Amino acid sequence: MAETMKGLKRSHRCTELSAANVGEVVTVMGWVQKSRNKGGIIFTDLRDRSGLLQIIFEEGDDASCSVDSETFAKAESLRSEFVIAVVGKVTSREGNTNENMKTGAIEIRATQLRILSEAQTPPFPIEADSKTKEDLRLKYRYLDLRRPDLQEKIMMRSRVVARLREFLTNEGFLEIETPILNKSTPEGARDYLVPSRVHPGNFYALPQSPQIFKQLLMCSGFDRYFQIAKCFRDEDLRADRQPEFTQVDMELSFVDVDDVIEVNERMLKEIFATIGVEVPNPIPRMTWQEAMDRFGSDKPDTRFGMELVNVSEVVAGCGFGVFTGALENGGSVRGINAKGQGEMPRKKIDALVEFAKGFGAKGLAYIAIQSDGTLKSSFAKFMTEEQMAALVKAMDGENGDLLLFAADKNKVVWDVLGNLRLEIARNLELLDKNQYNFLWVTEFPLLEWDEEDNRFVAMHHPFTMPMDEDLPLLDTDPGKVRAKAYDIVLNGTELGGGSVRIFQDDVQAKMFEVIGLSKEVAEERFGFLLSAFKYGVPPHAGLALGLDRMIMLMTQADSIREVIAFPKVKDASCLMTEAPNIVDEVQLEELGIAIVKKEEE
Repeated sequence: MAETMKGLKRSHRCTELSAANVGEVVTVMGWVQKSRNKGGIIFTDLRDRSGLLQIIFEEGDDASCSVDSETFAKAESLRSEFVIAVVGKVTSREGNTNENMKTGAIEIRATQLRILSEAQTPPFPIEADSKTKEDLRLKYRYLDLRRPDLQEKIMMRSRVVARLREFLTNEGFLEIETPILNKSTPEGARDYLVPSRVHPGNFYALPQSPQIFKQLLMCSGFDRYFQIAKCFRDEDLRADRQPEFTQVDMELSFVDVDDVIEVNERMLKEIFATIGVEVPNPIPRMTWQEAMDRFGSDKPDTRFGMELVNVSEVVAGCGFGVFTGALENGGSVRGINAKGQGEMPRKKIDALVEFAKGFGAKGLAYIAIQSDGTLKSSFAKFMTEEQMAALVKAMDGENGDLLLFAADKNKVVWDVLGNLRLEIARNLELLDKNQYNFLWVTEFPLLEWDEEDNRFVAMHHPFTMPMDEDLPLLDTDPGKVRAKAYDIVLNGTELGGGSVRIFQDDVQAKMFEVIGLSKEVAEERFGFLLSAFKYGVPPHAGLALGLDRMIMLMTQADSIREVIAFPKVKDASCLMTEAPNIVDEVQLEELGIAIVKKEEE
């Protein structure tokens, strides 16, 4: 029968004890990591969130450093994951120090033992760097969370959030909570909808972000707002994406781009200093256009080179129809140089071609420069020696290099080569997790063309301010308008983004007009915001950082699932609770909802 804590109070966590405590009588509590009976002496490793501590149970008459026969028999029954309380004296391990344990210089000589809870054998070992399949660990997440490496990630998250709050509060920000049950404004990702019982047939939407409410807070005169905000998006998952996620959300009044960037640079500098990483001040900046031209991505990983080179002019008029056809259709021809990979086996090159096709490429042209300078190419027969030599020179090709080319519309070429350089870098192990390259990407396009709806849509959201000098282009050439938008990127991952907001009625009306929102639809979706703007709105701007992604990179985790206590898997389900699940018919009837099964396509 399990015992209780009555009369006992924990005096220390395991690793709070050190050689300075030798001779003290202490009370510790936690889980049994393992227990070993060495014939008359039992060695037990006790674990709590701070780490491990060795406990010794030795039967004897000295009540100050041994236990009676009844307690010793109890100690013999200990198994992994039993929860126990131990009273004992801290003693030195003298010549038997364990250098692999933080508490390796000491041990506890037990005088009392209480078994607070027994445990079945866990379905997998509770140990760091677990080799157990993730699905099994997520099913028993409460056990998985006992692993020391996973606990350290979750505890770091807590420390970072505390530091963020302290920094922003000291900078004059007010922490204000915004609603979770909102009105659906279907722009961007799909909303999670919540049916209303009180208003049959009506639905709330869970927030994709607090965007509109934080702008209303600026209208309310709060000047600087922040929130550790829970957000929801009903979209496909990736390693760095979840259906529910947390962002560090902020909004500031009477500011422009540089003001938002400056305060975030100082905040990031403080946060990353906690792991010994120095964030440059200022962080380098790059326009969206430059990022796409050089890296094929608006979130470029700058830890390695292999930059894109536009060779359109070099191959113009050549005999290779794939190149000339792309140029005639308004596209481009670009390449990357995989230094030192000229001897790559054909099988691996073919694998890269198939990889490129997954991002829209019809194929991938290549030149493999051998160590003796000879060329192996997929298209040499269509070009003269002079044209090939000019192309190699434009690509800075040297003996032993592999040159890879894509030809199509710019969007496809950027996507193909941007992902290809990352794939090659992964294969060559060029992505150093100990290197932290920060970058601001600025001047995004305000709009992008939606082929399906045959109209412009906002690249970020419809409240983003155009660059001042581009305002006239809203009437003449909307696709060329740049936004006062900015993303903070770390090692090829978007940490967060934001923008200066539109605060003038005429500019907002023009924005709605360009993206095809009639006055009636705009009023229906955003009427409360537009109404607020009639009563004096300050210039304002903001930014939201993805907390999960940031902690993932800080802890060098492979997935944000490792830094979220209870994450979902790829199909947005929880393996532990089995959510989502069916609900009682009575609940559905109360909500006026009937389930209609979709026909399989």
